[in-house]
Amino acid sequence: MKTILQAKNVQKVFGAKGNVYKALEDIDLEIKEGEFIGIMGPSGAGKSTLLNVLSTIDTPSAGDIIINGQQIIGMKEKQLADFRRNQLGFIFQDYNLLDTLTVKENILLPLALSKVPTSEIKKRVEKIARTFGINEILDKYPYHISGGQKQRTAASRAIITNPSLILADEPTGALDSKSATSLLESLSMLNEQNHSTIMMVTHDAYAASFCKRILFIKDGMIDVEIHKLQQTRQEFYQKILDVLASLGGGNI
Repeated sequence: MKTILQAKNVQKVFGAKGNVYKALEDIDLEIKEGEFIGIMGPSGAGKSTLLNVLSTIDTPSAGDIIINGQQIIGMKEKQLADFRRNQLGFIFQDYNLLDTLTVKENILLPLALSKVPTSEIKKRVEKIARTFGINEILDKYPYHISGGQKQRTAASRAIITNPSLILADEPTGALDSKSATSLLESLSMLNEQNHSTIMMVTHDAYAASFCKRILFIKDGMIDVEIHKLQQTRQEFYQKILDVLASLGGGNI
């Protein structure tokens, strides 16, 4: 199976002499094509820092990060911008939609920037809108739709370019339980049917139970790793709660 992401000895240090804080320490990580991985751990453990360095938003202090065969450490800003647009899809907690564009225009924006033909754009938007159940709201503006619909729009925009890796940062954090479930079911279906590779940072055990593998970070290091395998989602959810409790208690 193809390796999509490989991180070797990744470190992230903040501060200077005498006042140094190691946010990440010697992280080794490999993500294969078609995996749905969750990153969990106590507050301040390094979850978001890890996502930021793996997604090229931040630069590690040391180590190597290879995504889809390309070494991203040392890339110039223009190269990184092109790489993000072509290889990565981002889903943020706060949606990051443009209010002046319709749902449809928000979704197709990355394709328009990449000068994809209009006929191909139309086909891709229709397909992704069906996947996320937002066909009926394509002509509406973000301020006319619910939080759940905004997040499904944001997810559609992240996936429309067929990225090598989809990175989701607390994607259900601002959603009610029904909207969160709808989004997670759509991501799970995308992972199963399209073999999409997804890495999701979450503090929520329920959201994490949709993943196939979970890495628990503690004190900037990968502390525990669990796999869903043949377990039901309910059984995996309970296993996640047990690990969280051993790391420091509950949904943290």
